[in-house]
Amino acid sequence: MLKDLTVIELSSVLAGPDVGMFFAELGARVIKIENKTTNGDVTRTWKSSLENNNSTISAYYASVNWNKKSLFLDLNNKQDRTKVYELVKDADIVISNYKKGDDLKLKVDYKTLKKINPTIIYGIITGFGSSDKRVAFDVVLQAESGFMSMNGTPESGPIKLPVAIIDVIAAHQLKEGILLALLKRSNENKSYLVEVSLYDAAISALKNQACNWLMNNNIPLLSGSLHPNIAPYGEIFTTKDNKQIVLAIGSDTQFNHFLEIIGALEMLKNKLYSTNPLRVKNRTQLFSDLAPYFKKFNRTKLMKLFINNNVPAGAIKNLKEVFDDKSAQNLINEEIIEGNLSKRVKTAIFKIS
Repeated sequence: MLKDLTVIELSSVLAGPDVGMFFAELGARVIKIENKTTNGDVTRTWKSSLENNNSTISAYYASVNWNKKSLFLDLNNKQDRTKVYELVKDADIVISNYKKGDDLKLKVDYKTLKKINPTIIYGIITGFGSSDKRVAFDVVLQAESGFMSMNGTPESGPIKLPVAIIDVIAAHQLKEGILLALLKRSNENKSYLVEVSLYDAAISALKNQACNWLMNNNIPLLSGSLHPNIAPYGEIFTTKDNKQIVLAIGSDTQFNHFLEIIGALEMLKNKLYSTNPLRVKNRTQLFSDLAPYFKKFNRTKLMKLFINNNVPAGAIKNLKEVFDDKSAQNLINEEIIEGNLSKRVKTAIFKIS
């Protein structure tokens, strides 16, 4: 859909390159500028213990760099910088994520590139905003935006999510802003600066948890996967074959139907569980009462019963189990990068017809 678009990617690590890959998946020509003095994007070296040390890329790098043309340049070098300027002349979008002042030092800031291309759309991701010099990393943002204070259990203490989720959220925000700028530019032949900070993106994603504080002065506590307002929602049960299932029961009707499916009809009469507020209040006892019923079923059989009878529940799968599913396999993009077979999941997964 965007085959006539050219994107210059001056960003590195995850959030900015994720935006670049989004446009690449939609057919845009994406040119990734990598710092040749540091052997390219730093994530090329972020390898797990299972990866080939001799490979020029890592799985982390591959995750957000698909179908891009990489150019290794030194923006401190005038000749190399001129090459970037030449590319910018015919480009539509520039994506960057420089620390405060670095874009000015390297002379690839919005005002400079706007003079070269008066209709350029310049998207930038910052850590804590354009006026803050602080270097931002995902775990720091997860801590300072409240995510870690809610994620984990009283026993584990605060835990970060295992994906750099703030980067991913910020990338989505920047994609949306750039797409709106493209729409606006189709009517007004102007340049646009689109800025997203990781901090703002993180705060914007707090949703109902933020409202629990803003409206009720309720500070969410470490509660694992449990939902603060619904039960049983987030409770994890172990089946006869030692597999796990999580529940997402959202109404009294669903709860009563769920009890019928697992054969716990006597619990329908228990007044402690007759309404959702009562189930939230008595959720510890509710878990103890429900757990033995799950031990009567193998997970596959029980999940079929739940799915066939519209009971909201999910099998807790590891990534091997996830990608054994054909639906997940359909979301994989493969590419040979510098002689290495790489795989990653798609960024643009919507369907338009």
